[in-house]
Amino acid sequence: MRTYNKLLACAVGATLLSFAVATGPALSAEYSIKVAYENNPGEPFDLACQEWAKLFKEKTGGKGELLLYPSSQLGSKKDVMEQMTMGAGIVTLTDGAFFADYIPDFAILMGPYLGKDYTDVIKLSNTPWFNEMATKLEGQGFHILAANWLYGTRHMVTKKPVHTPEDLKGMKIRVPNARIQIEAMKEMGGTPTPMPLAEVYPALTTGVIDGAENPIPVLYGQKHHEPAKYLILTGHLDNITNITISNEYYQKLPDDIKTALTESCKEAGDFMTALILKNEKEVIEKMKAEGVTVIEVDRNLFREASKGTYSKFPEWTPGLYDKLQGYLK
Repeated sequence: MRTYNKLLACAVGATLLSFAVATGPALSAEYSIKVAYENNPGEPFDLACQEWAKLFKEKTGGKGELLLYPSSQLGSKKDVMEQMTMGAGIVTLTDGAFFADYIPDFAILMGPYLGKDYTDVIKLSNTPWFNEMATKLEGQGFHILAANWLYGTRHMVTKKPVHTPEDLKGMKIRVPNARIQIEAMKEMGGTPTPMPLAEVYPALTTGVIDGAENPIPVLYGQKHHEPAKYLILTGHLDNITNITISNEYYQKLPDDIKTALTESCKEAGDFMTALILKNEKEVIEKMKAEGVTVIEVDRNLFREASKGTYSKFPEWTPGLYDKLQGYLK
C-alpha cells in the first residue's frame, strides 16, 4: 500500500510540477532548485526566500538559482515532502511537528513554552542532540539546510475576548495538523481544529471555527484578523522552522553548490529573524488600526495549563523534556 501511495504521490507531484514549470519561473541555471511554501507573496517568509535566492545566485556566480513557489503552488506540504523522499530537487519549510512522523523526538521542538523565547529554541538546534536527530532524519530522506529561521512567535486571533485558559473552553481554534500542537491546544483549554492554512479564512468567515493561531505576520498576511477581531498575545510557541531539502538530491550536488546553498540559507535565516521581529511590532499597530482589539494575557496561566502536553507522548525517549531543559540552563 505504501508503494502504491508513493507512486500515486509521484504521479500527482509530476503533474503539479509540470503545471508549475509551465506557469512559474523558467529554468535557466545549471542547478535550479524549487522552493515550495504555503505563505503568500509579500509575507516575511516569502521576502526571506527572495533574499535567499539572491544570496544563492551571488555565491554560485549564477550557476545556481532558487525558483520560488508560494501559496502552495506545488501542492500540500505532505505532497511536497513525498516528492522530496523520491529525490526531487525541492526545498520546503518544515518543523519538528512534521518530522515527528519520521523521528518522534523531533516533535518536542514544537511544544508550548519550551524555552524562555525563540533564542532558546535556536540554541537547541546547535546541540549534540539536534545533530543526532538531523543525522537520523537523513536516513528518512531529508537534509536540514538551516534551523535558524524564526517563523514567529505564535499567538491567537479569536471572535470573542480571551483572557485565561478558561475562556478558551468550547472555542474551536485552528491548529496545524500536528499532534503536539493539537495536544497543546487541548491542554490550554481550546478545541483544536486542524485544517490547511488555505482553508482558515473561509472557516473563520462562516463560523466553522472560532479562532486560529499562528505568528502575527502570518495571521495578518492571511487576513485572519478580518473575521476574528481579537488578537490574544499568548506567545505559546516560539516557532523556529527548518529549511529542508531532499537528502538524495542534496548528496548529488557538487561541494561548492552545497556550501553556497547552506551558507546562503543560514544568512537568509538571520534576515528572516530580524524581519519577523521588526514586522511583528508593525503588524500589531496595523491590526489595531483595522479594528482589532489586542489582549495581553498572563502567559504564566497558559504556560501552567499547557505543561501536561509533555506527558502525552510515551513514544519519546524517556527524560527527553528534562534533557532539553538541561541544555537551556
